[in-house]
Amino acid sequence: MLAKSFSKLPLECGTDEAGRGCLAGPVTAAAVILPKNFRNKIINDSKQLNALSRNKLQKIIRGKAVCYSVQHIYMEEIDEINILNASIRAMHKCIENLNPIPEFIIVDGNRFKNYKEVPHECIIKGDGKFLSIAAASILAKTYRDEFMTRIHEEYPMYNWKQNKGYPTIEHREAIKKYGVTKYHRKSFKLLPEQLELSL
Repeated sequence: MLAKSFSKLPLECGTDEAGRGCLAGPVTAAAVILPKNFRNKIINDSKQLNALSRNKLQKIIRGKAVCYSVQHIYMEEIDEINILNASIRAMHKCIENLNPIPEFIIVDGNRFKNYKEVPHECIIKGDGKFLSIAAASILAKTYRDEFMTRIHEEYPMYNWKQNKGYPTIEHREAIKKYGVTKYHRKSFKLLPEQLELSL
């Protein structure tokens, strides 16, 4: 059972990202402030849920949250500042767009940078421990999946609607055969060394 909150401060937000390990598409973050009395027995780390459950929960979270924000950081910026900094920037942009501004931030994982003067805590596997982080993980995952499904129509040969840009064998075979697109992260190792592309 997920804990309801980490801090005793009334305005605590959870934040998480999706798509850090992908070869294509943005990294997407979400930040969520849930009501103190919010309860849900299904919400969990988005990776533990199937797509149908995530999509149902996305609607519940959007309807019940005090506020939420979802932000993409796109491929060019990822290549410019690296994926860790892009992930943190996406989370910062989410927090900046919350109204009201949180009094405390809980972050999934072990890496974050201070956001203004708001105190924060990094929590390993926080998306499986705290409701607001789990809710953020669901929003980040579902919004990013929607983006990848849309761009699949433009480049169906990469099958992004299925692999969502992750480095599957199928995705890498398509890169080998068709080359890279504007949606690929050029700073990532898109193919194993023996199959290097000239970018």
